[in-house]
Amino acid sequence: MITETRQYMTFKLGDELFAIDVAQVREVLEISQITKVPTAPAHMRGVVNVRGQATPVVDLRRRFGLVEQTDTVHTRIIVMELNLDGESTVLGGIADSVHEVIDLEPANISPPPRIAMRWRADFIQGMGKRGDDFIILLDLNAVFASDELAMVTAMAAETEESVLTH
Repeated sequence: MITETRQYMTFKLGDELFAIDVAQVREVLEISQITKVPTAPAHMRGVVNVRGQATPVVDLRRRFGLVEQTDTVHTRIIVMELNLDGESTVLGGIADSVHEVIDLEPANISPPPRIAMRWRADFIQGMGKRGDDFIILLDLNAVFASDELAMVTAMAAETEESVLTH
């Protein structure tokens, strides 16, 4: 339950507007060279070099079951810091475009609908309303389950040396 006004960064996947808590965002990068990881799950694009660190990158479209799309000049990597199982984990998420940072008050946030949702309810923290727009507020800790992140982090460590030498 969200009880205080928070800042969210908005981004698009397809026609849908999503938002994540700005406190979990480290930086936003233009799409760059992504090194593929051979045994990675389908939604894992690979790893990128972020300030000397091999950072796993997830294609958010694929993670949510959307059709894969070619990167454009608007495609961005959102570098996020998550706290899962007491450990700080950094990873990138590819979004079609990143828009702005907004303030949302609790009065403008409602619980996610239980039925007729295109998205997995456990991924959604709430539905924000700003003007006539609905914004899907993501629960990043649910989107990136800890068991999956452990695997992704291990793969990133294995490929870190090759990424940093290119």
